[in-house]
Amino acid sequence: MEISLDDQKLFLWEDQQLLATYPISSSAKGMGSEPGSYRTPTGRFLISQKIGANQEIYTKFKGRSPVGLWNQNPSDGDDLILSRILVLDGMDPDNQNTRDRYIYIHGTHREDLLGTPASHGCIRMANAEIIELFERIPEKIPCMIYPLHHSNMKLLFIDCDSTLSEIEGIDELARLSNPKVFEEVVQLTNDAMNGVVALDQVFSKRMEIIQPNQAMADLVSQLYIDYVMPNAKEFIDRMKKMGWTPIILSGGFEPLIRPLAKYLEIDHVEAVPLYFDEMGDYKGYGETYPSTRNLGKNEIIQQWKKATLANHTIMIGDGISDLETKPDVGLMIGYGGVVSREKVKSGSSVWINSFLEVFDIPDLNS
Repeated sequence: MEISLDDQKLFLWEDQQLLATYPISSSAKGMGSEPGSYRTPTGRFLISQKIGANQEIYTKFKGRSPVGLWNQNPSDGDDLILSRILVLDGMDPDNQNTRDRYIYIHGTHREDLLGTPASHGCIRMANAEIIELFERIPEKIPCMIYPLHHSNMKLLFIDCDSTLSEIEGIDELARLSNPKVFEEVVQLTNDAMNGVVALDQVFSKRMEIIQPNQAMADLVSQLYIDYVMPNAKEFIDRMKKMGWTPIILSGGFEPLIRPLAKYLEIDHVEAVPLYFDEMGDYKGYGETYPSTRNLGKNEIIQQWKKATLANHTIMIGDGISDLETKPDVGLMIGYGGVVSREKVKSGSSVWINSFLEVFDIPDLNS
């Protein structure tokens, strides 16, 4: 068995004779073996287990066990595992965590996306075809997943706070705490965004002061949408039609930003995890997440470029952490639609005050 990420196809061979070719979907985030990356591993594998024999087509699986039938609604769930599972065991040093990452070959509820990268790391197949493949192959069959060799992917990284939305989420969390906390946190935020102090020095301090709960987070999630910047949705729609993949890249909190991403129809959010207990009380945040520190956004961009072989990249943002990405992107666009930071304005490749000004840039693909 061979899988080509370039072709988005699975090939079944026997004695150098091609028996079948199937369209697949690998990860929308490209290739990689890092835990939690939601990327498709590459290299040598073994089909170590076949799960789902004799189950009905469209059977749903959770924890590798059947849990009923899919209702055949494409909007049902985010990454359903259907019909059959072929478990992949990595045979190379860098992909030996594949089973622990729950990376499979399986049937999907998004057959309409087959032939394009769209999964969360697994190899998706049409349900009738995964059943056919399941019946044709034995366990312990080798499988080779070939890495990408070329890409036409164009990555559009966009900051969130004071860029896509008028608010600064962490400041709004502080506002919901008390006035003194709000004043202190706003000053810390401004110092970090203006490059007066290092981001990692203020991040933990702000969270120690605020101690947000789930109710506060839910309120701020709605504020992101209520204060979305004019033309942001039109801008995202037009860039997607031009072939750009938008990615929110933020030092804010992922669960607070995710509803805004859904509103703007942005699939990818790279932002800081935030944790609550079962009572909704604060349990901490992703302290090691790259965007909590200076040059962390660069790390995330580098990961995306390596994983997708993207040939065009843009960063849009208002702060120093956005300006820092300039060496790692093709075009760094400073944004002053909410606040104009002089260091960012003077250092950016291009400066805009409205998203629609992007379309006046002579060649977005350069």
